[in-house]
Amino acid sequence: MRSHLLLGKVYHRRARPFTYGLEHDVFYVALDLRELDVVAARLRLIGRNRRAVLAFRDADHLPGGSTDLDRDVRAVLRADGVEPDAWQITLITNLRVFGYVFNPASFYLCRDEAGALRCVIVEVHNTFGERHLYVLRPSHDDGAAFRAGMAKDFFVSPFISLDGQYEVHVRDDGKGVRIAIALRQDEAPILTTSLILRRRPLTDRALLRALLRYPFLTQRTIALIHWHAFRLWLRGAPFFRHGGVAQAPAAAAGLRSARGHVGGAP
Repeated sequence: MRSHLLLGKVYHRRARPFTYGLEHDVFYVALDLRELDVVAARLRLIGRNRRAVLAFRDADHLPGGSTDLDRDVRAVLRADGVEPDAWQITLITNLRVFGYVFNPASFYLCRDEAGALRCVIVEVHNTFGERHLYVLRPSHDDGAAFRAGMAKDFFVSPFISLDGQYEVHVRDDGKGVRIAIALRQDEAPILTTSLILRRRPLTDRALLRALLRYPFLTQRTIALIHWHAFRLWLRGAPFFRHGGVAQAPAAAAGLRSARGHVGGAP
């Protein structure tokens, strides 16, 4: 199989209005979209569109939910002006762990017949239950890493306004996958997020080791999002209502996190 397991770390660093950083161990799967049924058939721990210890559901992806992710992602690419029938599309994402998943961001690496990384689709989820796609073409080709930019037009965190410009770097090679997303506002950096992941074979044994090492990973993800949001609020970070303007921290005393409405990243 071309699909594989990815082990590593996620990093966040906020530069304004104060510095704040975090680092957590994670595991992801990298799924060739044409192998989804093959993965589910070969591995006891993974099920597709059914209950399993680790479950992949097409409906967990794309705005409105997909019924056939391979077909629907290729339709997204066609709408963006490319013909992806012969392309290999690899989805980097979290699976449902014991029935639960929250993916702050998933990444579709879209390679042409020659193996060149031609497009990257970033699928962003927020805790309001909304999803958004950024379809990226490389801004320039340096032969080593995929680089692109995009305007921020989707609400994620109540501690960052909707303004700004993202810079995305993706490097996928024999050593693993490295993804960095930097957000700039007023030409100054405000937040950097990085994934540094090592490639491993996708087997039941490797998945079991990952589950034992990182138990309840997706449940832990949503808990940590709320925990870091609470810490940012305590430190006085400006609070932005969804579709609104910044509030003083005291005015946001409810924080709304108790009802699950904090953003996907600090």
